[in-house]
Formats: sequence, C-alpha cells, structure tokens
Amino acid sequence: MIYVWYIIYNFFLLPIMMLIGIIGIIFNKKIRLGFLGRFNTFRILDNYISSLNKNNAIVYWFHVSSHGEFLQTRPVLLGLKEVEPHVKIIVSFFSPSGFENVDDNLIDCKIYLPFDFPWLVRKALKKIKPKKLIFAAYDIWPNLIWSAKATDTPTVLFAAKFKKNTKKLIPLVRNFYQHVYSNFNSIYTITKNDDEKIRLILGKSNKMILRVLGNPRYDQVKNSQDQYSINHSKEIFNRNKSIILGSMHSEDKNCIINGLLDLLKHDDDFNIIWVPHEPTPTEINNVYDYFAHKGYTVELYSKIDNLDANDSKITIVDVIGELSKIYWEGKIAYIGGGFSTGIHNVMEPAIARLPVIFGPRYDNFQEAIELIDLGGGWSINNNKEFYKIVNKLLNNEEMLLKASKAATDVIHNNIGASTRVVRGIIRD
Repeated sequence: MIYVWYIIYNFFLLPIMMLIGIIGIIFNKKIRLGFLGRFNTFRILDNYISSLNKNNAIVYWFHVSSHGEFLQTRPVLLGLKEVEPHVKIIVSFFSPSGFENVDDNLIDCKIYLPFDFPWLVRKALKKIKPKKLIFAAYDIWPNLIWSAKATDTPTVLFAAKFKKNTKKLIPLVRNFYQHVYSNFNSIYTITKNDDEKIRLILGKSNKMILRVLGNPRYDQVKNSQDQYSINHSKEIFNRNKSIILGSMHSEDKNCIINGLLDLLKHDDDFNIIWVPHEPTPTEINNVYDYFAHKGYTVELYSKIDNLDANDSKITIVDVIGELSKIYWEGKIAYIGGGFSTGIHNVMEPAIARLPVIFGPRYDNFQEAIELIDLGGGWSINNNKEFYKIVNKLLNNEEMLLKASKAATDVIHNNIGASTRVVRGIIRD
C-alpha cells in the first residue's frame, strides 16, 4: 500500500501543491521569497559541509515550519548542545518568516527545506548524513521521511499535536498518514490525548517508540523571560490599569471595540496598549485615526521613553519584538486571532502574570485550554462578554489575583519538556 501512496503523493498531490505555489509567487511576496530561497539551499549546504571535518562531525538536522516552531525547538537545541557540545546543528525552515527572521548562535547552518521531490531530499540527506532527522510539531514531508527510512537515517517527531477533530482519523486520510508516521523511529507527543490519536492513526501493529513528553515551548517562554521578570517583578496590583491587546487582527477589533469604548467611558484610569499583528503603516494609521476621531489621546510606542510615564489613553505599538516585555506593563491581556485564523501566543502574557482573554478559535491550542481550566483565561464571543470579564477583573482584586496566579501556574506546571525531549533524542 505504501507504494500506492508514494505514486499518489508524487504524481498527484505534490504537483498540485507545486502548481498552487507557483501561482502564489505571482501574488504573494512571502511565497515568492520562500520559493526563490530554496534555489540557494544546496549552495549553502555545499559551503557548510565542505567546512566540516567529515570524519568527526556529528550533525543533527532539525526541521521547523516557521518562527513559532523554532522558538518551540530552541530549548531542545540548547539542551542538546549542553549535553553534546561538539555536535553540529542544521535547521531547515519551510516559511520565510522563520528563515528570514531567525539568527541564533545555536544554529550552525540555516537552510530552506528543499522541495519535497524524492531526488532533492535524497540529495540533501546524502550531503548532510545526519545522525538523526528531527521534526518539530506538525510540518512533516512524506518524501523526506520515506527517503530517511530508505537510507537508515533515524527520524524523530517531537511536540506532536493533533486537532480535537483531526481529519487524520478519517479512514482514507488515516491510511495515508499511517504510511507516513509509521516510518518514524520515535514520536513524542505533547499530551496524552495526542498520544491516543497517534496510536489510533498508527494502529496496533506499530513498533516505534511513543512517549508523552510535553511542549518545549513552555521552557522557551520561561527561559526568555526569567531575567526580565526578575527586574520587573511588580505585583499586578501596582501596575497601570492597562489592557495589552496583543497580535490584533481586524476581526478582533470588530468584535471587542465597543466593549473597549465602554471601558474607556466608564473608567478614567483605564488605558489601552494596542499591538497590531502586522504593524504596517496603514494598520497603525487606521487605529490611530479611529481613536483620535473619538477624542482620545493617542501615542506611538516608538515616541515614548517609558510606558509608566505615558499619559495617553491609547498607545499603539509600532515596532516589532517588544510584545513579550510590554505584557509586564499591564494588568490584563487580550490575544488576537481568535476570531479569524486562531489565537496567537498566550504563554507570553501568562508568564507575565496576566489573566488572558481571547476569541473562540482556540480549540487547537492546549495552553489556552489549560488557562481556561485553571481559571487564568477566558474565551469570549462578543463585545458584551469581553466587557463583562475585563470589568470584573479590574474591579475585583481577589479575582484578578487568582487569575494572575493561575495563568503563571500553567507555565510552571509544564516546564521541563525540553530536557525530556533531549534525553529521548540521545537515548532512543
């Protein structure tokens, strides 16, 4: 049956994906950047491999989809280098948002993942000769996995997760993924539910190593914030009465804006820090003009020295890379994406001790589910629900404190996954 799927994938599914990609490069800069970047992959590999002592170099090849998956992977890279400092690490990216924005000294060589044609991925495996090929989360490529199996290259999937109603359990789809996942040597899932789903996909005959090891992303969030949190450890009661609106989409604005205006109207101390998901000049100007026309004072984050001393009712963050620190300046966080593509990172506000609010599209995000279960997070569906939760948190100190502690507990209850994954990679 695997040969049937090999034919279907290579002669039907893959050509369709390539055709869509070729059409996409005409209209989408991001797709175009990734497509063209792949033509440099083997030049970069040739230059790097030729610089290694081929007799002694031990290489691990990690593949991640994008920037978010790299952040999930980073504590694993750090742990691996601490245990085996002599190893070399190659990281491949699928998306330009990862390749173009990640510059990390833990990476010895950075490449775009080659197009998933059999001859290309075999060529890459032959050049790299990795001790192990390691995939993060969900971005797996059939020909690369099948070729690794054919060349006796051990493969690992960590932080594996599956949607609540995953289509991978539909019989025909399941059969395809069974012939993909069954070629891994080890699969490490985030939760027990994920473990149950992969066992259903694989069937009873699987012989691979399956472990529930957690999500290394929690370790990354904690590690990146430890030093900052030491220096910004103000009790949540002593912070400004600010709500941090992180990674805002236009759909989020439409669904909470009336609630925000009501809060501004009824509480003179209340203020907003607005962080667009895409801080383009157009988006920033739209938000600026909207609130200015309502009569509120508006300031750009780049123009102020200190958020504590900022008297503006609305602050718009017009720079990239500051959001994780900004969360420490408020009392409540709202995370965007829940009314469109799915919520963004809820862990950064949680480690900053903030109660976290988000839209209804969170089912595929285990950390959001845990926040709700522990009382550190809420999902809202409209302006009315948004206003009700925020107003209660701002006016009930006991509720605010309990939610703040619960949000932080979600992080601390889950740390240590990266250590477990590193042990698995080395020992399994």
